[in-house]
Amino acid sequence: MRRLAPILRPVRRAVLARRRLLAALLTAVAVATGLHAATATPPPEVRVVVAAHDLPSGTVLGDEDLRTVGFRPGSVPAGVAAAPAGRTLAAPLRAGEPVTDVRLVGPSLTEGYPGLAAVPVRLPDAAMADLLAVGDRVDLVSADPQGSGATVVASGVPVLALPAGDGEVGAAELTGRLVVVGAAPADVARIADASVRTFLTVAFPG
Repeated sequence: MRRLAPILRPVRRAVLARRRLLAALLTAVAVATGLHAATATPPPEVRVVVAAHDLPSGTVLGDEDLRTVGFRPGSVPAGVAAAPAGRTLAAPLRAGEPVTDVRLVGPSLTEGYPGLAAVPVRLPDAAMADLLAVGDRVDLVSADPQGSGATVVASGVPVLALPAGDGEVGAAELTGRLVVVGAAPADVARIADASVRTFLTVAFPG
């Protein structure tokens, strides 16, 4: 250190003598950097439709339920719905969550259930549907209104969607609540027949 002192002393004096000039230069660099950051072109964004607030399953989406936000390229979820207004939610959405095809009632409902078909059935007791949640596995039970007994028409079918109750009358002249389930192709005709001719109820398998 003693040997370096004679070398460093002139450098220190030169820095101290020009400290105001150096401070001015550093200030100018900081200002220039800030101006560049403020005027730089913002990164590109992809506009994505998201939920404006928490939405329950079965909601028919209106314009007031949706808003668009910017996502960075590469961060946009797959299957984003371009114009979801008027569609029915198959599952709940949190505020800010993108609206994707698997969240809407439609063919994409079975994406997570390969080999199954989406089948709407009407439960005559709307309160029964209120016990269900998307993802539940239930047995569909057909009860003959003429009193000839009840049979299981499909076992362990997943609940895919719970459209909002509309009070409309179904094909069998029954009011109630629509439920969309996933069924094996071999069970579709039997479920459709039971939906028209009998009362359908659900049972939770043990």
